[in-house]
Amino acid sequence: MVQLVGSLRKELADSISTCKILVVGAGGIGCELLKNLVLTGFKNIEVIDLDTIDVSNLNRQFLFQKKHVGKSKAQVAKESALQFCPSANITAYHDSIMNPDYNVEFFRKFMLVMNALDNRAARNHVNRMCLAADIPLIESGTAGYLGQVTVIKKGMTECYECQPKPAQKTFPGCTIRNTPSEPIHCIVWAKYLFNQLFGEEDADQEVSPDTADPEAAFLNSLFWFLWGYFLITAARATASDKDGDIKRVSTKEWARSTGYDPVKLFNKLFKDDIMYLLTMDKLWKKRKAPTPLDWHQLENKCPKEGTPASGLKDQQVLDVWGYCQLFQHSVETLRSQLQEKGEGAELVWDKDDPPAMDFVTAAANLRMHIFSMSMKSRFDVKSMAGNIIPAIATTNAVIAGLIVLEGLKILSGELESCRTIFLNKCPNLRKKLLVPCVLDPPSANCYVCASKPEVTVKLNVHKTMVLTLQDKIVKERFGMVAPDVQIEDGKGTILISSEEGETEANNSKFLSDFGIRNGSRLQADDFLQDYTLLINVLHVEDLERDVEFEVVGEAPDKAPPPQTNQEEVNSITNGNKDSAQPSTSSKAPSEDDDIMIVDSDEEDGAASSSAAAATSGTKRKHSDAETGETSTKRPRTDQSAADNNDDDDIIALD
Repeated sequence: MVQLVGSLRKELADSISTCKILVVGAGGIGCELLKNLVLTGFKNIEVIDLDTIDVSNLNRQFLFQKKHVGKSKAQVAKESALQFCPSANITAYHDSIMNPDYNVEFFRKFMLVMNALDNRAARNHVNRMCLAADIPLIESGTAGYLGQVTVIKKGMTECYECQPKPAQKTFPGCTIRNTPSEPIHCIVWAKYLFNQLFGEEDADQEVSPDTADPEAAFLNSLFWFLWGYFLITAARATASDKDGDIKRVSTKEWARSTGYDPVKLFNKLFKDDIMYLLTMDKLWKKRKAPTPLDWHQLENKCPKEGTPASGLKDQQVLDVWGYCQLFQHSVETLRSQLQEKGEGAELVWDKDDPPAMDFVTAAANLRMHIFSMSMKSRFDVKSMAGNIIPAIATTNAVIAGLIVLEGLKILSGELESCRTIFLNKCPNLRKKLLVPCVLDPPSANCYVCASKPEVTVKLNVHKTMVLTLQDKIVKERFGMVAPDVQIEDGKGTILISSEEGETEANNSKFLSDFGIRNGSRLQADDFLQDYTLLINVLHVEDLERDVEFEVVGEAPDKAPPPQTNQEEVNSITNGNKDSAQPSTSSKAPSEDDDIMIVDSDEEDGAASSSAAAATSGTKRKHSDAETGETSTKRPRTDQSAADNNDDDDIIALD
């Protein structure tokens, strides 16, 4: 006779009470998950989250209250979860999971890892750490009414990086406000700014520097705090409310008090706020610091008559002063529109409204310049601006419950019964809201979990610097944290070292300066991730505009042979140009008309709207949990597997 402890078999209940699990992320999904875990009987839990609590979190992250604003999410989540089960042993870390302290040995002490993360870099890292430690990982994410849960196990299932992912489309608030690294971050910030100045204000769309950013540390904090807010508070005599430790003041009221003066707005947004960000010194230890802009200095430096740009107007990229003038003109036009509508009027941003589009184009490009990014044309900005998907507390709750159910299967030794489960907004043809799909096996061509990970990168060795190889290819594209790269030239020449300063002199040199040419092979190692990747170099003279490199072809059986003349190089280039894109493909992402931005904090992105209605016979696109990204999955023509197993996992909507 089977012994039960509550609703669980005794063996499973014993395993639950003794096993140690790691929860990565304590936001929307993480809060629900921690509550579920302690109520299920899990006693040994460690939770890690780098973020702090913002007032905008309170509508769905129920472990937090107003008094907790500004405090560590992980610590407060622990304290709140212990109220459900005081006997639980919960350890909280207010830190980044990518910190080298959390190495493979750290991961090996857990029986199971559960992700509730917000960004691709951290997800890639946890994926690799779990592969290296051979620990099961449960991935999850939500986007509005859509959600997804999947299980990853080394050698048995696809890993998180087996399928290609498009460009990231959802971003944490602190990235938007403090540390933008991509043009889309600046475009989202500019849209938020439009609403803060001219439209309906939203606490989730704050644009001022995030003082609660856990990475930030202040120099002479009291002095800089007073300086950072002096220009704001001196010009505003408005009511404010306090949310915990954070004082919120209306941006719109301050702008009105200046008469929407374009120069004052410019200097506040692009000079004073940037100077304030520079006081958060820890933000810039591993990032390039922003450069403030001053209107009067730019006005004196720039020629009165600029050089006319060539091409269609919407596809021109102006210089900095050109965008300053566009900013001034658009603010004046929008100010006039507000005045015509009368007191208390609000404008609605529309990408087809020229003044609104001019404002977002100018503000976004000025911020791109400040943070050392290439500026974009009005056409590009318009194509990237889009809709915002709200965070739904109920979706988080459903997904958190599914995570625990998959975890129970793993602890019961029934890994083969685990599924990828999609939560849809509407029932499918079989009247199901939850659709399970059998887990796919590992991809033989995955550049992460294959037995010998290998990729081919197309670039110009005479134009690509070592710093680009390090930051944009090895770190950003292939997700390494602390890479070491050596040339397979028989001498083991070290190109990039993870030891600070050791190869810094190489950064400004081109790859060709080290004898790298078409057919050269580079070995990249990340000892923290216990990960080695072989990179085959495919030299080409020209790539698409604004494309510095391209990952092409399936993982090759061997490196392309060295070429000695341009004709041979061209033949290889042409031979690869039209090949099918594999899981390692990294073509420049298309710029959709509607980019989906999932909530301004960190825990609620996942399946894209294109995955809204999975049918019983076809897997929908595999969504990048909490980032609104999808990767193409193979269609299933055999329905029997899903049909035979989905009764255990599906809620029927009759």
